Amino acid sequence: LWRLGYCARLLKTNHFRTAASNTSFPAVWMLLAQHSGRIPGLFVVVKKNSSFTMPQTVEDKANPELYLPHPGVRGMTLLDREAFKRTVVVPALKVKKEIVNSVLKSLKQSVLQRPGLKRVVEDPEDEDSRFVILDPHKVPEFSLGASEQQALEQLKVHPEVCRYHLELTYENFKSEEILRAVLPEGQEVTSGFSRVGHIAHLNLRDHQLPYRHLIGQVIMDKNPGITCVVNKTSIIDSTYRNFEMEVLAGENNLVTKVKENNIAYELDFSKVYWNPRLSTEHGRLVELLQAGDVLFDVFAGVGPFAIPAARRKCRVFANDLNPASYAWLLHNCRLNKVDSKVKAFNMDGRDFLRGPVREELSKELPLLKEEQKTAFHIVMNLPALAVEFLDVFRHLLVGEPCSPASLPTVHCYAFSKHSNPARDIQERAEASLGTSLAGRCSAFPVRNVAPNKEMLCLSFQIPADVLYKRPCP
Repeated sequence: LWRLGYCARLLKTNHFRTAASNTSFPAVWMLLAQHSGRIPGLFVVVKKNSSFTMPQTVEDKANPELYLPHPGVRGMTLLDREAFKRTVVVPALKVKKEIVNSVLKSLKQSVLQRPGLKRVVEDPEDEDSRFVILDPHKVPEFSLGASEQQALEQLKVHPEVCRYHLELTYENFKSEEILRAVLPEGQEVTSGFSRVGHIAHLNLRDHQLPYRHLIGQVIMDKNPGITCVVNKTSIIDSTYRNFEMEVLAGENNLVTKVKENNIAYELDFSKVYWNPRLSTEHGRLVELLQAGDVLFDVFAGVGPFAIPAARRKCRVFANDLNPASYAWLLHNCRLNKVDSKVKAFNMDGRDFLRGPVREELSKELPLLKEEQKTAFHIVMNLPALAVEFLDVFRHLLVGEPCSPASLPTVHCYAFSKHSNPARDIQERAEASLGTSLAGRCSAFPVRNVAPNKEMLCLSFQIPADVLYKRPCP
């Protein structure tokens, strides 16, 4: 009765998907017989072994999990690579080694294509022959179709398909397959990460924490060049934009070197903020700058805006409150030979705007002539708080306004969970500035940070009536 119910479910899932003409009574009866054990050799049931080290031989032509690791690894928290071994029975052709390439070309749709597994293996009993491994999902009944058989006949190869015992090891499985086999069934598997030089940065969920060291080791094994895996253990600090992290696998070396848009940066990932997902945005904004422009980078970090801007022959004033970021900013300016074009500061953002920025604008703007094309850009890349700093621009300068074309352009980054994030950020910016930006700003979507949380860049020229305080007559 149990087998009958099981086969009924198989019929529902496997046969009701096909056309009615394909679900003939003989085919249904064959499936019932196959899964009830009446046809020997077609389906082998193997007892589950609780040990992590026993190999398993599986011969199942319709099983989509054919290439998954040994089921005994479920729940493993310390990585045991030997436990992932299993042997599967796959279809193969025995051919003379001289015609192997011809056979591969003729059967390219049926030959095994899985990365990491050899398609051609030696025959231990005949040095003049080779086994060509076929894809068990393309040759499910261990017999080739008419077109494949005809191609083999032209090559004078016997079309008989044999059963080859293929051993799979830890090295043959992808990281996602390994983690899906280890974590409890139905739980989310995270195989993605941010790469910062030799460091892989994970954001694990609570249910993954018991397996964190195994996950870290798997990520390191499967990604050449990764020698350290860390997991974030706290939210980003709003002051210095860094966070606590735990080393899960590899060396405890968090000083790394990265390359972004053909520029090299060195940094201590545990002490400064670096996000490789922002490389496109860094490049987009720097492309807006022209030689001779002036860039004020209020929250500069280690220099992803400041250094490429200096290389475009802009004059750069870069600031960061974090002493570690300031030190690495100086280091990276020297590394890229732009230290003479970048003036670096270690100040609070408000003090930087009210000090060096106001001083430079007060000096430069009155001297600009109508025909001069020097542009002033102020970048504020602190998405959690930058909008709150916009009130600093209220009457920052005293005197008669410069020409409208010369007014500084602000690029302010912000997060929003609003259904209309562009409007939300614009309204928050207007509240800080005390004026409307309708028709005078643009919002560029940068990236999706989390479900229902967007990061945008709001760009606008500071209105003259906001920036300037006119002197009393």
